[in-house]
Amino acid sequence: MIKEGETVQLTDGRNRFFIRLKKGEVFGTHRGNISHDRIMEAGYGEQVETHTGHRFTVVKPTLHDIIMHGIKRKTQIIYPKDSGYITLKLGLTGGMKVLESGVGSGALTIVMANAVKPDGKIYCYEKEEKYIQNAYNNLSLAGLESYVEIKHQSLEEPLPENFFDAGFIDVREPWLYIKNIKKSLKKGAPVGFLLPTTNQVSNLLQALKENAFINTEVVELLERHYKPVPDRLRPEDRMVAHTGYLIFARNG
Repeated sequence: MIKEGETVQLTDGRNRFFIRLKKGEVFGTHRGNISHDRIMEAGYGEQVETHTGHRFTVVKPTLHDIIMHGIKRKTQIIYPKDSGYITLKLGLTGGMKVLESGVGSGALTIVMANAVKPDGKIYCYEKEEKYIQNAYNNLSLAGLESYVEIKHQSLEEPLPENFFDAGFIDVREPWLYIKNIKKSLKKGAPVGFLLPTTNQVSNLLQALKENAFINTEVVELLERHYKPVPDRLRPEDRMVAHTGYLIFARNG
């Protein structure tokens, strides 16, 4: 039996719905309504019927499922092809305290929060207040809201913390705030940035050099999917190519 509070995915092979279960609630779709209690009783891997007789299979969603198909996007997101690499490059693990600025819709925040639980925390600074509640809602869908604190503050202001084990910055002009970022990080801590254009990367590289950051790297990741048809395997017509340049360094 599935427990109350868990997030499940209902799928019929074409449609996907993501629900955080609560006793007594009813979920409505264009294929009919179904009670949360019925979903909990059915369990993972089983089928449930709506009041119109349409069948959905109940599956446990991965974080990739939730990020790509479940969360509500009010901004461009950092895709899993980048967020997984970012998490490894920053060495995120349980117990770490991590700075994030530019939370947006919270896609990267979800991945990082999952990496630092149960004893770590992501401290997010978001300049645009209008994005904060949606980010919390998305984190809640993933069941990770308790590992994140989002503050309505720009990096223009000095940060109150100076204990971060790592950081990731996704703002338009991070080179303007390098001194505040540097002061908030522990000595030797890794930090990453995402920027869409080469001229922005050049400005950041200059600022990192002037502020004694070390081990600087720039990388771009491309992702190409193939059509899974055995007798005519070929690339998809579209691909997720350039999403941004990733820049990594350590606080020297």
